[in-house]
Parts: sequence; C-alpha cells; structure tokens
Amino acid sequence: MSTNLFDLTGKVALVTGAVHGLGMAMAKGLGNAGATIVVNNNSNDALEEAVKEYKASGLNAYGYVFDVTDDKAVEESIAKIEKEVGPIDILVNNAGIIKRTPIVEMETKDFELVVKVDLVGPFIVSKYVAKNMIKRGGGKIINICSMMSELGRDSVSAYAAAKGGLKMLTRSMATEWAKYNIQTNGIGPGYFATSQTAPIRVDGHPFNEFIMGRTPAGRWGNPEDLQGAAIFLASKASDFVNGHVVYVDGGILATIGKPSNES
Repeated sequence: MSTNLFDLTGKVALVTGAVHGLGMAMAKGLGNAGATIVVNNNSNDALEEAVKEYKASGLNAYGYVFDVTDDKAVEESIAKIEKEVGPIDILVNNAGIIKRTPIVEMETKDFELVVKVDLVGPFIVSKYVAKNMIKRGGGKIINICSMMSELGRDSVSAYAAAKGGLKMLTRSMATEWAKYNIQTNGIGPGYFATSQTAPIRVDGHPFNEFIMGRTPAGRWGNPEDLQGAAIFLASKASDFVNGHVVYVDGGILATIGKPSNES
C-alpha cells in the first residue's frame, strides 16, 4: 500500500457535470492522482466528447447519462456505476446552473430551477452515494460551493441562495456522517479563466479591472488551481477534516478590497 497521503490509486470518483470547465479540471486532477473517473451529464453528446478527452489525457474514465434532480434516475445510476465500475469512494457534487436576473424580474420557476439543480441535486446524489459509503465504512464527499456561499451579488439571488444552502448542507452532512468515516467538505472557487469568462477578461473591460483589483493575488485563477484542493479533500490527507469550505479565490474573501490602481 502506498504511503503517499495524496495517492488516489484504486479509488473511484464520481464528478457530476464534469463535461467541461472547472469540473473537468478537478476531475482530471483526481484522475492524475490515480482515481478512476466517472462523470455524468443530462445529454449524451457532450458526455461522449468529455469521456474522449479524459481518455486522450491518459485517464481511466466512464460516462453516465442521468439528471441529478431525478431521484429515481440517480438511485438507479449509482447502483449501475457501483456494479459496472466499482464502489464510489469519492463524490464531487459539481453539477450546477446559474441564471443572472434581478430579483424583481425573476420568474419563480427559474428561481426554483436553480435551487433544485444546485442544492437539491447534491442532496439527492449524496444521499444514495452515502448509503453505500456508510455500509463500507468510509468515503469522501466534496460539494462545489461558491464565494456566493458567503457573499451576495447583483442578479444571482437564486444561485447565492442555493450555494449558501449548500454550505450549510455540507456541515449537516459532516455532522451526520463523520462517525461513519465519511468526510464531507466543500470547495468555493473564486473567479477563473475559462472559455465562459474569456469575453470579460480583456484589458479595459470593467469587470476584468474589478477582479484584478479585488483579488490580492492580482490575477484570475487557472482551472488547474482547483486540483490541489480537490485532491486534498479526496485523499487520506483530509481524514480528520470535516464540514469546511476551502475557498480557492486568490484571497478575495480575506480582504475588504483595494483600489484597482493601488500598487
């Protein structure tokens, strides 16, 4: 047996919604640490392309189509994954959506949809994965929270409500399941350089200037910056860490901020 605290060889990691972006970066980090990767998505096309990319990177990866908000589909899919791939040792609740709409203009159904995917989804998936982890005597659950788990922001009320709820759900899961040797924690990403943020990361764009000035590290995060936190929380290195959210944000939450022209 390896003595490396961060070695994930032989582990199976389910990372929901990891077909692109930050979810894929975290999944690749777990895979490079030795884990077999299982990803899910609502549609098959994006899932197939993602699995091809994982395999092209030399990783052992599998894909399953199911909706994280569909209780029955989740239960059946978890059973199928454990039968076909192996027991799920690591769960990363990454699947999520956001709708940017002012509160007074937001339709109730849209608010409810965001909360359903971003908060109820992790509850459903964790419930079925944890049942098996309890029987086996251990496991790791990582909920992908957000800086909006701590801070409000214009036009993302549903997302912030869901992510704030997910932080508290993380603590409740830790409280209930720690005695079964299950560690439940969260990761709160800051602002990252992805294809989605490319249009606003250009010099002179107001939001780019805001982030550069607001972040003590003085830069946007690279997706790979999330891999260390994911590996830590998925490995033996975090066996006595429970109920925390690790904010990977370049120091944003540590400060009230600074003028963008301050050296």
